[in-house]
This record gives sequence, C-alpha cells and structure tokens, in this order.
Amino acid sequence: MTYKMHPNVQIGEDHQIGDYVIIGEAPRGKDHGELPTVIGARALIRSHTVIYAGNVIGNDFATGHGVMIREENEIGDHVSIGAHSVVEHHVKIGDGVRIHSQAFIPEYSVLQEDCWIGPNVVFTNVYHPLCPRAKECLKGPTIKRGAKIGANATLLPDVTIGEGALVGAGSVVVDDVPAGTVVIGNPAQVIKNTSELHCPYGLIDKPYGEMK
Repeated sequence: MTYKMHPNVQIGEDHQIGDYVIIGEAPRGKDHGELPTVIGARALIRSHTVIYAGNVIGNDFATGHGVMIREENEIGDHVSIGAHSVVEHHVKIGDGVRIHSQAFIPEYSVLQEDCWIGPNVVFTNVYHPLCPRAKECLKGPTIKRGAKIGANATLLPDVTIGEGALVGAGSVVVDDVPAGTVVIGNPAQVIKNTSELHCPYGLIDKPYGEMK
C-alpha cells in the first residue's frame, strides 16, 4: 500500500486511491482516530491528496493531484476538486459542485449545489487580517445554486453570489451579486443578465437557461 489511512476512516466500495495519499490526518489538538472520517462509494482520490479527519464526503467524490482538504467539512455527492486546490475547515459543499485547479476555499465558506469554481479562484474570509479578534468573525463567501466563478476571480469575505450568476474571469467581488446576473471588473459590476449571453460559436442559442 502506497498511501496512508489513519484509524476511524470509513470509505465506500469501488474506491481508487493514488500514491502518497493521506486520509484521516488529525488536526492540531486532536489524536489520530478521534474524529471519524466518512467518504462515500466510488471515490477517486489522486496522488498526494491529503484529507484531514472529521470530513463527511458523499458518493462519487474525485480529487486531482495534490489536493488539500482540511478538517470537519461537509461535502455532497458528485463533487470534484481540481489539482492543487485547498479547501480549509468547516466548509459546506453541496452536490454536484466542481472546483477547478489551484482554487482556495477558506474556512466557513458555503458552496451550494451545482456551482462551478474556475481555476485560480481565491475566496477570502476575514476583512481585517491580524486584527486581535479576527478569528471571531471569519466568514467566507456563499455561492448559491448554479452560480459560476470565472478563472482568477477574487471574492471578499461574506459576499453572496446569487443563484445562476456568473462572475467574469479576473473580477474582484466586493458586494453581493444578484441572481442571474453577469458581473465583471474590479470592483465587479453588473453588465447584463445571464439570459442575454449567447454562444460565440453558434452551438446553442442560450448557454444558460432559466434556473429550475
């Protein structure tokens, strides 16, 4: 066996685990095996991924190479996390979420079902780093159902991205984004609704229909 699985890890059938993976790593202040770790069926965990203890992860979970997932997260079914992405602790990730490579998802973020996070996206969760009471008000962004965050975007703490919204690549989001809108820029501003978007290659009339 070329991976390490600590005590009190439950993983479902038909899983695949790559070389040098660590599952059930104890966070600071806990002993190995103290926090249960649950991963559903058909997991595909690629090499050099580290999953800390206390995570509850659904079926058909997949990671790219070198993913870091800290402790005590809730992760749904059919979730994919791309290579070298980092998910900190106490994050909630709904069913069908796709996080692309080299994204950073900090503590107390919420990603609702079917949202999409592009490569190199950075969420933040504290307004005043090094403030003596900073840890008392940590709150990451909330990404509502079906919203999409373009590559290299940065989201400030405690913003909400509405259902089906689209954040353009490289944008800096400082305020809440209304459902079904497209925002771009620094600071990000609404430019249109997603219903106004058209495929530049003529493959489909409306890339994003109405949310169901």
